[in-house]
Amino acid sequence: MVTISNHTLRIEDYIQVLIFDDSITIDEKTLTQVDHCFHFLKDFSVNKIIYGVNTGLGPMAQYRIDTKDQIQLQYNLIRSHAAGSGNPLEPICVRAAMISRLKSLSLGYSGIHPDAIQLLTTLLNQQIIPFSPEHGGVGASGDLVQLSHLALVLIGEGEVYYQGEWQPTADVFSKLNISPLQIRLREGLGLINGTSVMSGIGITNTIFAQRIIGWSVYASAMINELVESFDDHFSQVLNDAKKHEGQHLIAEKMRYLLHDSHLIKKRADHLFNGKIEEKIFKQKIQEYYSLRCVPQILGPIIDTLENTKKVLVNEVNSANDNPIVDVQGKTVFHGGNFHGDYVSFEMDKLKIAITKLSMLAERQINFLMNDKLNNILPPFVNLGTLGLNLGLQGTQFTATSTVAENQTLSNPMYIHSIPNNNDNQDIVSMGTNSALMAKRTIDNTFEVLAIE
Repeated sequence: MVTISNHTLRIEDYIQVLIFDDSITIDEKTLTQVDHCFHFLKDFSVNKIIYGVNTGLGPMAQYRIDTKDQIQLQYNLIRSHAAGSGNPLEPICVRAAMISRLKSLSLGYSGIHPDAIQLLTTLLNQQIIPFSPEHGGVGASGDLVQLSHLALVLIGEGEVYYQGEWQPTADVFSKLNISPLQIRLREGLGLINGTSVMSGIGITNTIFAQRIIGWSVYASAMINELVESFDDHFSQVLNDAKKHEGQHLIAEKMRYLLHDSHLIKKRADHLFNGKIEEKIFKQKIQEYYSLRCVPQILGPIIDTLENTKKVLVNEVNSANDNPIVDVQGKTVFHGGNFHGDYVSFEMDKLKIAITKLSMLAERQINFLMNDKLNNILPPFVNLGTLGLNLGLQGTQFTATSTVAENQTLSNPMYIHSIPNNNDNQDIVSMGTNSALMAKRTIDNTFEVLAIE
């Protein structure tokens, strides 16, 4: 059971829900603070101009909305912005986005009714997955389009994935006796104005990126053992001479995996004994970089991942809405906490890091395929008749092609801002695009590592 409270929501909590299907609950203190925020804003907004409560939205914020039309505005917002296209986001990404939105709204800065977060919790626990498309987010009034598709489901419209098939939301709600959300104040804007989709995808990216790094370390250790390499390139003394934590962690992991190997050699036993007289040495003095420099290559990758996790945890535990309701200070602040630059930048860095990992794997595959490099295996690991049988060379083509795609995907999205929304959103983050591109590099890299 994962409890939404004033405590920090951790990546481990996401894993419990997304991977192990733990249920979610909201503690009473959190529900109370959300309720207090709702009632404060409802009273405070009377005779005051509050964006998105009694004004239009975006560049139309200059227009006052009459009291009788304010609830309809919220419904209009959700329905008009549920305009995405493309394939549905994967269920794990949608559920991660739902958790992220739930946490942000539970902080008590958005002025939404507690019913909104309680309904989100119900959908998560019942494994009801809203349709939300890949295309539509520019990441700088948050993930307006994708979150509108989520909000559309909360008001009983749109489609959901439930029990293995897409179904109308209204049918599923009726079957399970779930009441749609009734808009009371600004639930429309509160639900869609945030970074929860890019953050949710980002969280899932970190979960699987962590696994990829583990796979790469295992593969690198096995290849070193296969060629009977010397152990000094992953030794503690050598790696501690550089002050990078990631490098230390990778080298330590390799030492752990290879500590009882009977194939890994000690340099002192073979090269420092004064008995070698050859002019040209038969045994390799130093391995190729793809074997020898694993701690130095994977080290910055794991350091990048750790920073990405830190930024994402900060983001999902933040109020990324606008405006921000300050109950204690009895006022409302207007600003840009919905802007997704933190997430976008980290997703770009992560996809660069994972692409480099896939490049390392591809070079290690090439090493295994090329008998002139490894001097152990037959060409293309061909255990059949050379010439008649072709070995595994076809898989190398696949790995090379996939890594080439990663190299293109690793170009930064963060700097591809395009002004839109009548220039109201004149600089945007493209955070969801960046997160989806990072996800694709991760998916691709699993394929490359599977080949390795």
